[in-house]
Amino acid sequence: MAAVVDIDVDKLTYEIFSVLENNFLFGGYDPKLSQHLKSTPSSKVRILSIDGRGATDGILAATSLARLEAYLRRISANPDARIADFFDVVAGSGAGGILAALLFTRGKDGAPLLTADQALKFLVRNRRKIFPSSPSGILGRFIRPAKAEKLLRKTFGESTLKDTLNSVLIPCHDLSTNAPLLFSRADAMEMDGYDFKMRDVCTATSAGRPVEIASVDRRSRLVAVSGEIAMNNPTAAAITHVLHNKLEFPLCKGVEDLLVVSLGNGVSECGIGSPPAGLVGIAGEGAADMVDQAVSLAFGECRTSNYVRIQGNGCVGKKNHGDEDILGIAENMLAQKNVESVLFKGRKMGESTNMEKLELFGGQVIKDEEIRRKSSSILGTMALNQTSPSPRTSSATTLSTLSSSSSSS
Repeated sequence: MAAVVDIDVDKLTYEIFSVLENNFLFGGYDPKLSQHLKSTPSSKVRILSIDGRGATDGILAATSLARLEAYLRRISANPDARIADFFDVVAGSGAGGILAALLFTRGKDGAPLLTADQALKFLVRNRRKIFPSSPSGILGRFIRPAKAEKLLRKTFGESTLKDTLNSVLIPCHDLSTNAPLLFSRADAMEMDGYDFKMRDVCTATSAGRPVEIASVDRRSRLVAVSGEIAMNNPTAAAITHVLHNKLEFPLCKGVEDLLVVSLGNGVSECGIGSPPAGLVGIAGEGAADMVDQAVSLAFGECRTSNYVRIQGNGCVGKKNHGDEDILGIAENMLAQKNVESVLFKGRKMGESTNMEKLELFGGQVIKDEEIRRKSSSILGTMALNQTSPSPRTSSATTLSTLSSSSSSS
């Protein structure tokens, strides 16, 4: 009898949490979720989310993507496939934002600028230009303006948010409004005042010191610092963007219509001897873990099939790792057992490794590709170059104020 009572209480608690979580975090609670999950399979919106720098300067996420792209190429029998071919939405913060830009910005040949393996090599080769090797305070953890801006200018040229292949979300913190801001391809397509050069977007999401950037038409301006401060794990922002954006994703009704992979970048040095800057980094990574917990709970019954979080276990304490060292650390993290959030029970170590989880997710993506090919109605994307007759919820919420003030001056 006691066991029955426990099950009923757990079920009731879960149902209450589902109502609260979906209404207040994502705004889409569906009391018929279980029935929906048992219905005929339909294509899902696929989301890739990439954390900020973490303990590996973004190398864990880059390595994960290189391995995932290679796996998808193999099982799809398409040697030229790219990460951007398999995801409808990408969100990246800081180093993750740079990775997102490299993988989803259109090159001269119409394909993404870089393959995932090329993006990994780019980050390994240039991480000391992008990130200082000897952090000095929290702002010292991020971008080195002169060298990084030159590198980003050479890499992205005059490409803008409109030149990205799919829906792109890259955060920064806007000091002029003291609020997080999401650079969004959807917003750029809707209004010229929301279109920014990709090199400026990457500078803003990684800026350790305040940088002023302007939209392509010069009508919107903001003073940006790193997206890692504002939103180190942008997964919840990406999900919210999809569920509230019916122009781009008209058939997506709730989290059961999503496939999400969230890539962490390891946990920074921790312990009694940690420096103050390290403690601030730990706080940011803790916030990323809270996002993971909330997202996992929001997915509820479908979290094991529709949501995967890849993150290293344990702290990385040594500073100034060489290129081979940092690659080895990332590979070791992928070989670790995956840790997942459990409803109302914190976190537990699973039986699968991080790499095995990635491959399982890749298998889900390929199955979804098959559903798309068979279906006459492809979930997720609509023409973005049409102006909506009624205002859509904008990702770049703080820019509207800036645009107004700029045009009136």
